[in-house]
Amino acid sequence: MNTFPGSPKVRKGALVVIDPLDPIPKVISFQYNPETLSRSLEAQTAGEAELDATAMAAPPIESIKLEADLDATDQLEAGEQGAEELGLHPQLAVLELLLYPSTARVIANTVLLALGTMEVTPPTGPMVLFIWGPQRILPVRLTEFSVTEEAYDPRLNPIRAKVSLGLRVLSYHDLPLTHPGYALFLAHQVTKEAMAMVARANDLGAVLDGDAQLF
Repeated sequence: MNTFPGSPKVRKGALVVIDPLDPIPKVISFQYNPETLSRSLEAQTAGEAELDATAMAAPPIESIKLEADLDATDQLEAGEQGAEELGLHPQLAVLELLLYPSTARVIANTVLLALGTMEVTPPTGPMVLFIWGPQRILPVRLTEFSVTEEAYDPRLNPIRAKVSLGLRVLSYHDLPLTHPGYALFLAHQVTKEAMAMVARANDLGAVLDGDAQLF
């Protein structure tokens, strides 16, 4: 971490959980920003039946993987009661619960089944946003979670851990028009198109000699 006077303040990456049943968004900021972030994009073409081989059926399927470090050492040194009693359990629980339907929805569906309801929809989770600077605000779904607990306190509470997260970006192809994530992803693509225009500084003259023409 740069501690020189006048060094720029580093933004923190975060996951933001927005639940329709809770008016206050839950912000899960990374204690330490991951040093690396890997992304993969899988094209969704229109299929071989299409005459146009360049046709795109939908935006690419984008996956994000990152590793985040969690450490309760500073909180323990400061004598924070929560860290002394529970270690990193609360921070890990917040992340793990992104893979669970809420118990309230599960219980409600159980009651409906007991009352003889013929069709019960699966419990839906909250909207999760992955924020990595102002240029990347994406609706995502947590697809992978693994944790390596590296140190424990005398009560066997984890106090240092490394968490690996896999995220699947949700595009306007995955979400209904009325879902807030639909507009968020559309805005993300517009921003990406604008940045691509900035990168078009070189023309064909920089690649081909003189006045060479492609067509």
